[in-house]
Amino acid sequence: MIVTGGSRGLGRAMVLGLAQAGARVAIVARGESAPLTETLAQVKAIGAGSNVFRALGDLRNPPDCERMIAEILAAFGRIDVLVNNAGVPNVGPGAPFWQVDVEQWQRIAHTNTDGVFFITHAVAPIMIAQKFGKIVNVSTSDRTMVRKNFSPYGPSKAFLEAASRVWAQDLAGTGVTVNVLLPGGVVDTAADVTGVPTPGRSFQPASVMVPPLLWLASDESNTHNGERFVASRWNESLSLPERIAAARDSGTDAPRIM
Repeated sequence: MIVTGGSRGLGRAMVLGLAQAGARVAIVARGESAPLTETLAQVKAIGAGSNVFRALGDLRNPPDCERMIAEILAAFGRIDVLVNNAGVPNVGPGAPFWQVDVEQWQRIAHTNTDGVFFITHAVAPIMIAQKFGKIVNVSTSDRTMVRKNFSPYGPSKAFLEAASRVWAQDLAGTGVTVNVLLPGGVVDTAADVTGVPTPGRSFQPASVMVPPLLWLASDESNTHNGERFVASRWNESLSLPERIAAARDSGTDAPRIM
């Protein structure tokens, strides 16, 4: 399994959740960093250090993506799950699009769109050849996509969901599925992934993503393709069919943004 942007926030929570469940997980990160070191330390602390591999490179660079995928395939022997979590948020309080720094725009847009495409483009042929694979694209709320003064981050996630729908159709019948998973609310990425919130904050913990991701990564989700799931609606007290129905976001045959 691969989690891009797995060194912090949602990515760290998902890496820990998958590793604790016994999965072999590759963390894709741009380079060595204090957050990556901390994530690896936390994985080791739960006794899953041998299950984690790190692949370093720039998702915006196709040769880096091809190299990282080759390294992961050599380490694990196969790649069954890709979680496209890496993303760059807007910096600062937001501004009208014509006031956004061009370099910031390019960094966000290229990472959140090109980066997702390049790494998925490198993984898809491997999954198709083995006739099995799961691609999980981490998105955001509808409101965030179209929030005033929130480009390019919001529109980049709209791209991600449109691409997910197209790719799911392209891959239909191959044994490879594409689904979208989003937190369903503001996440306290500074919170301890065990669920302890930052003092004075009422945001969801990053660990909200783990239970539905474990299902999406399992054989129990094999028949689900081109669907959108909201993590905050996943209720462990319900039966599995009820959990799935509660978390699944209704789609539409004629998508509308405006």
